[in-house]
This record gives sequence, C-alpha cells and structure tokens, in this order.
Amino acid sequence: MNRITKLICTATLVCAGSLISVSANAAVTDLDKQFLTKVSQGGFNEIKLSELAETKSTNPQVKAFAHKMVVEHNALAAQMKPFAQAWGLTPPTSLDSDHQAEYDKLSGLSGTEFDKEYMNIMEKDHHDALDLFNEEAKTTTDAKFKVAVMHGQSVVAAHTHMADDLGAKLG
Repeated sequence: MNRITKLICTATLVCAGSLISVSANAAVTDLDKQFLTKVSQGGFNEIKLSELAETKSTNPQVKAFAHKMVVEHNALAAQMKPFAQAWGLTPPTSLDSDHQAEYDKLSGLSGTEFDKEYMNIMEKDHHDALDLFNEEAKTTTDAKFKVAVMHGQSVVAAHTHMADDLGAKLG
C-alpha cells in the first residue's frame, strides 16, 4: 500500500508540474520572443566587439571595461538561453550587418581613435538595450521571464552608466 501511495503521489506531482509549466509558458507573447531575439543579438554583438577591444585597446580602463562586457554579457546570454530554447529561438552566430561594419571599422583603428570609437558604440548600444529592457520589464506577463528581464535590466543599466562615464573621460 505504501508503494502504491508513493507512485500515485509522484504521478500527481509530475502532472501538476506539467500543468504549472504549461500555464507559465502560456503567458509568453510574440513581443517577449521579439525582445529576446533583439537582446540576444545585441549581447552577441557586444561580446564580439568587446573581445576585439580586449586585444586592440591600449587603454587599461577600456580593456577592463571590454573584459567586463564579455564576462557579463556571456552570463546574461546563459541566463536567457533556457527561455530561447523553450520558445524555439535560435541564438545568433554572427554579427548583424551594422555591427559587422562597426567591427570592420574598429579593426582598422588603433590607439585613442579605437578606444573612442569602441566606447561610442558601447554607449549607443547600451542605451538602446536599456530602453528595450525597460519596456519589456513593464509589459511581459511571464513571471519567470520577468525576473530574468529585471536582472538583465539592472546589469545593462550599470553597463550604460559605466560606458557613459568612460566615454566622457575619453572625450
């Protein structure tokens, strides 16, 4: 009898877990998917540009900023990956055309020219990303995703302030 009771309880918990999972996913909208697609591409772009900055910059502050961008955007990508997988979204594998052009331009620069151009891109990209995170935090109805979005929003806000401050120091 004890074994049958355990089996019934286990089956009930599995069914309940499935229902909770389905109801949580029911709140996902096309806007959530569009947001995740945009920020995934944006994060990928920032990682690739920052990897370039880690190798090309001669300014220790820019190098440190670039390293932080690589580490923290990889962490954000890992946090968002389960949502992308569950929603059938494919992660980016290359820079978008605008950022490829910026990458190519940066590749031809050096010294303070490189640093200023890289930081200009980082300032613009982070302001754009922060706008996306702010809007998504207001509109998403998926509770688990909202937690991830709000965490991302705080990280991107900190990056935005850092980019603005360092960009201002570089002139």
